[in-house]
Order: sequence, then C-alpha cells, then structure tokens
Amino acid sequence: MQKCNGEGYYDPTAYEAVINVAREEKYRPIIYVCSPFRGDEERNAAKAREYCRYAISRRCIPFAPHLLFPQFMNEESDRELAMSFNKIFLGKCDEIWVFGEKITDGMAFEIKTAKRKNIKVRYFLEDIKEVK
Repeated sequence: MQKCNGEGYYDPTAYEAVINVAREEKYRPIIYVCSPFRGDEERNAAKAREYCRYAISRRCIPFAPHLLFPQFMNEESDRELAMSFNKIFLGKCDEIWVFGEKITDGMAFEIKTAKRKNIKVRYFLEDIKEVK
C-alpha cells in the first residue's frame, strides 16, 4: 500500500487510517477457556472443545490449557506446575470465559487470578448461555 492518494499526492493520514482498519479487522481477542477437567475427563475435554469452537464462532482465539497440558503432563504429579503455567498464560489473555455451573478449585484459582489482573470475567452456563 502506498502513502499517496489516488491523485498521487502524499497522504499519510489516509494511509494510517486504512492500516488501522486493516489491523482491527485482523484482531481477535484471546479468550482463556475456564471449565471443569477433573472427574469425567473425557466428557469435560469434549465440553472444553465445544467451548473453544464457540469462542471461534465469536471471532475470538480460544486458549484451553486443560486440553493442552494433559497431552504431556500428569494431572496428579504436575498439577502445581500446570497451575503456575495457567497463571502465566492467563495474563496474556484478553478475557476469561467461565463455563458451567460448578466452579472447581482450579477454576476458582483461575477466576481469582483473572480478577487480580483486571482481566474481564464472563460466565456461561454449560449449554453456552451467558449469565449476566
């Protein structure tokens, strides 16, 4: 894109406006997906994938650590380390979306961390209806 207008005159203002619009169109907020994992891990992972698809449908980028870390970490022996990773990743996210009616201890930690970092917290029922 050139910094000149259609008549060939230097026009940095119009150039910057077009660049800013292009940036906004590409911007997608990063959403930390907070939902239960322990217990029925297979079902809970399936629900977390559903929540991630919902975030994508809302033009967001989902991050669900409970779908990632179990691939190479043990829930029991690596839990504290995983929770410290969660805290770091949460700080990189724009919002945290909390799914389900039951708040587990891990979820409570993530919500508390988000509030302490002034990250917007949104609550959803398990069927993905937002609670206002």
